[in-house]
Amino acid sequence: MPRHDFRPGRLIAGLALITTAILFMGDAAGRWHTPPPLVIPLVCGGLGLASLAGWIDYGVRKRRRLARSASTDSRGVPASTSGSQAIK
Repeated sequence: MPRHDFRPGRLIAGLALITTAILFMGDAAGRWHTPPPLVIPLVCGGLGLASLAGWIDYGVRKRRRLARSASTDSRGVPASTSGSQAIK
């Protein structure tokens, strides 16, 4: 059993921020030139994709949870089917 649930939104957000950090570390080290305005679309786009993935993940989890609870739900079934405890 996994210790925690997989959250794809957090993975995407982390990858976007790590990519931005690597680009600017390379710029600081003099390996290449990264234009400073590039940070805005990288971070905002990454966070936007992460939120979209989080919403989709939430919807899938909610649908599974509802299906699981509906399959174990016992509404409409009488307490006793033998009739010995029925109120007359």
